Amino acid sequence: MTTTLYNKAVRDLIPSIIRSTGKECLVEQVSDGTFLAYLSEKLAEEVAEYREKPSLEELADIMEVVQAIVRLSGHTWEELEHERAEKARKRGHFKENLILLEVKE
Repeated sequence: MTTTLYNKAVRDLIPSIIRSTGKECLVEQVSDGTFLAYLSEKLAEEVAEYREKPSLEELADIMEVVQAIVRLSGHTWEELEHERAEKARKRGHFKENLILLEVKE
């Protein structure tokens, strides 16, 4: 039997899905603080996957990780949305497809 090491955050149903295929897996439930560190790595992984294969599915994965980070950080999705809207009010959106080429001082 071949063993593959992952040591990464996974969704709640992944262990059951793996076991349903006849494979064995070892999981550990960790503290919120520890999981936040793993989620940071997971976010980078999901963004890299989106960059490699832009799709709605990959964006959904990014959102799921962000939702978990928000929750474990003691905030709500509404608070995040408020921050997003406030920043958009002060600095704008990304609707005009602008690329900053240079600034002269």
